[in-house]
Amino acid sequence: MPERPQIPRRMTVTGRTYLVAVIISGVAVLGASLRDIQMHPLGHQWYMLATLTLISESATVTLPSVGASLSVSETFVFASVLLFGPAAGAMMVALDGLVISFWMARRRPEWYRALFNMAAPSVSIWIAAHVLFGLFGIQPLLHNDKLPVNALLLPLAVFAVLYFSLNSWLIAFAVAFEKRSSPYHIWHESFMLASLNYLFGASVALLLVAYTRDVDLTFVGVILPLLLVSYLTYKTTMGRVEDANRHLNEVNRLYMSTIETLAMAIDAKDQVTHGHIRRVQIYATRLAREVGVRDEKLLKAIEAAALLHDMGKLAVPEYILNKPGKLTDAEFEKMKLHASVGADILSAIDFPYPVVPIVRHHHENWNGNGYPDGLKGTDIPIGARILSVVDCFDALTSDRPYRPRLSDNEALDILLERRGSMYDPLIVDTFAKVHSAIAPEEPTQGPPQYALAEIATARKTLAPHATGPVLDEIAASADEMLTLYELARSLGGQVSVGDAGDVIANHLRRLIPSSLCVFFLYDDRSGEIEATHAVGDGAKVVRGTRIQLGQRLSGWVAAHRQTISNSDPVLDLGEMARQRSLALKSCISTPLLADDDHLIGVLTLYSSESNAFNEDHRRVIEAVARQIAQTFRRAVEFDQSPRRDPLTGLPNERQLEQLVQASLDDSGSTSFTLLLIDIHDLKSINTTYGRTAGDQVLNHVVHHARHGLRMADILFRNTSDEFVAFLNATDSDTASVVAARICDRITEHPVRLSNGTSVPVEATVIAVRAPRDGRSLNDLLSSARRRGHRSNESENASVH
Repeated sequence: MPERPQIPRRMTVTGRTYLVAVIISGVAVLGASLRDIQMHPLGHQWYMLATLTLISESATVTLPSVGASLSVSETFVFASVLLFGPAAGAMMVALDGLVISFWMARRRPEWYRALFNMAAPSVSIWIAAHVLFGLFGIQPLLHNDKLPVNALLLPLAVFAVLYFSLNSWLIAFAVAFEKRSSPYHIWHESFMLASLNYLFGASVALLLVAYTRDVDLTFVGVILPLLLVSYLTYKTTMGRVEDANRHLNEVNRLYMSTIETLAMAIDAKDQVTHGHIRRVQIYATRLAREVGVRDEKLLKAIEAAALLHDMGKLAVPEYILNKPGKLTDAEFEKMKLHASVGADILSAIDFPYPVVPIVRHHHENWNGNGYPDGLKGTDIPIGARILSVVDCFDALTSDRPYRPRLSDNEALDILLERRGSMYDPLIVDTFAKVHSAIAPEEPTQGPPQYALAEIATARKTLAPHATGPVLDEIAASADEMLTLYELARSLGGQVSVGDAGDVIANHLRRLIPSSLCVFFLYDDRSGEIEATHAVGDGAKVVRGTRIQLGQRLSGWVAAHRQTISNSDPVLDLGEMARQRSLALKSCISTPLLADDDHLIGVLTLYSSESNAFNEDHRRVIEAVARQIAQTFRRAVEFDQSPRRDPLTGLPNERQLEQLVQASLDDSGSTSFTLLLIDIHDLKSINTTYGRTAGDQVLNHVVHHARHGLRMADILFRNTSDEFVAFLNATDSDTASVVAARICDRITEHPVRLSNGTSVPVEATVIAVRAPRDGRSLNDLLSSARRRGHRSNESENASVH
């Protein structure tokens, strides 16, 4: 009998319902059969057939791909039904299923598996046997010698086909619920060949019944050779099928591994979206099954296309791929080429499934406004429609230099806004329901990360004599460098070392890729430099490290005022550099000098890659160091001054005013955004719970505001119940996202006082942009307050 599938504990509700229904039906059939047997007891001949059935279970043949098995016992089952009737057949297959479950319990002891093994064949044979005897008006043959054998041909054929169909489809549905696949695909691939086993069993049973109606030793002597030949033939055939399937699976694995390695190597070129394709692949294949895709070739196509959909980026200049700001119209036109170019490249490969159309059309829009061909609605391949949704979601929930990552809910809101215009409504609705369940786990396969990073580093390495636009692409865009210089001037004397370090490191790492940025500041009293601030992987481990002037790498750089590039970080940080949280392999270090030769400290960048820094990086870091040295000199003075807010430790309104005015004076044409964070009813909280509770509320707001801001943003305390965040070179959309995130964090987390009381906190977050909304701090804050009043102090952030 076929071995029934393992039913997983996490089966869907529909699958559990199906399982329970089959088991209940089986119990009902066996109950009716027992009652019938009590009324008409079976003789010793049935017990001999049952014994032969159980013995023959040891001669089983495994079906490829589903783990089910077939045995030659069907012959005895058919003989039992012909001789004794439906009840005898149902009891025999139930006993057979129980024995199968007993043997399998040593590997997978599952009670519902045993029940299913007994129930499914019992229901199948009971129904088929009643059709046999009821439809054709015949009686069991043990006591019916007058019925000729030729009169049994049609009834037995109908019985065998019906029994096989019911039994195989019951199993196929169970496997389909387990694997979330198509029942027809499971049945067609795995049970079509099993029909031969049923037909053979029915034929042999008919010959035996024609030969003798007595089950004795003669019966056994005749039947065993026939069954042995059948078993060996079938086992050989299934062995060949299994070998062919194994070879095909190995080829498919090699095929997909080659595609994946190629795709991840291409992905390494794009430093902005590194790791993107693996996540998209997992999302796309899982979402495809959720929306009802069952065709295995189409699923394979989606799996491959998700890996290769960005292959056309080979034709897009790297300065466009990795640009930290918004693309110009001309740059976006070049970026759009990647869909058609990628499809053209892949068209040279003879894929066994439709990969190329998915890659070509994954940027088409549901309303026909996409590219490259402007397809509309269902004219867009289903794989491309799925890929476009998950591609967008992963991009929105990943950090970008020009905006912070969005939360899953924020990204889903955007997808729902684009539902019916850019994306297929059905796919968006399905993804919104299941995105948490199908989210990718941490990838464990693929090329080694050091190899991908080496590719990425090699892409950034420039030939020694390269000049002109190429040099600009590799070093940085002029806008990014100019922004960093303007920030250095604006920050001077207005913020702490930590705030200045965060802002500068955020911009610097776009110019020079690194895993850790450390600002060593010089202490002339001890003659040491100290890692006062660090940003990146393992920053907490490095922070506070002190190096004697002239010692190690950074100390040597400080003493000799010279840059060192691509040295071993172990020479600078000792064995600390080898820790798993750091794993550093190269570094570049340059002195911070103010007034030409006054030592402020040392700027050192570390990388987890060997020889990560080239001559262009050296020129960039030396140019940056000259600009930021004075910033850190003033930041040290700021930290030592009494101008910080004593409660929150934030810079106060005076520093905010100086920063705003300096930004407007130095670059009046460059916009920045202020977020006014207004706490509701702080006076009432102080009155009701005490001043200490009010102080807790203020620090609560600071904590969640900082977590909602980006690394380069700066938070100030303005008045007793107001805070202001400074967002440099930030557009309105990004400011809206940041403001909403701050407001949500503040209102969703009540303050818990020391006595256990929970105090809800509400705040309004208003965004104003300079110079559009004002050319002074007072003008900007007045504009923000007016907008706050118009919003009627709603519970959620009002962002303009």
